[in-house]
Amino acid sequence: MPEIFVVEDDASLRDELKRLLDLQGYSCLATTDFEHAAEEILAARPDCVVLDLKLPGGGGHAVCRDVRRESAVPIIMLTSSDSEFDEVMSMNLGADDYVTKPYRPAVLLARIEAVLRRAAPNARAAVVEHKGVVLDVARGTVSYGGETAELTRNELKILHLLMANHDTIITRQELMCELWQSDAFIDDNTLTVNVNRLRKSLAGIGVPDGFLATRRGQGYLV
Repeated sequence: MPEIFVVEDDASLRDELKRLLDLQGYSCLATTDFEHAAEEILAARPDCVVLDLKLPGGGGHAVCRDVRRESAVPIIMLTSSDSEFDEVMSMNLGADDYVTKPYRPAVLLARIEAVLRRAAPNARAAVVEHKGVVLDVARGTVSYGGETAELTRNELKILHLLMANHDTIITRQELMCELWQSDAFIDDNTLTVNVNRLRKSLAGIGVPDGFLATRRGQGYLV
């Protein structure tokens, strides 16, 4: 049974969310110690984290950042803010999804199920090489010229799809469906954030700038 860790400072919303998850067959953990929420999440090793953005102290962004430094657990930010800045910041810090309040229970559950599916072991695990770049899907790493970097889950999915179909343009819609199983509820800017993060990871190990190319109005290719 998947275990979901809830970090929400509104007691009524926290209890409502726990009941919803329990009814769906999830095991649910929660904390009210927001100062040490990241440490509790890392110790519990849940399958998914539902994290409120507006928390006492450092807030949800700080918790997301601290968890992501140590773990690849899927993180869904849950917030009453509809600010584009907050969404982009969440994604830059490693969140996997972003849901605004008031949320529809069916939509939130679908997002949780989606990130859990993406977190499952990849049956297509393989080592893919192109232009000297080596992607180890099983380990979630990319190597070039003797340097290696770990990738986030979304970076891995993007690069795997591009390298498995190298020299072929992959549309933004195809990438969004690969990452989120749909492009219906995803802000187009969210994909841009993930692609830019991947480019930074590649640059960090010396991969030439033109390796991941943009074809304006069409998509990306390597």
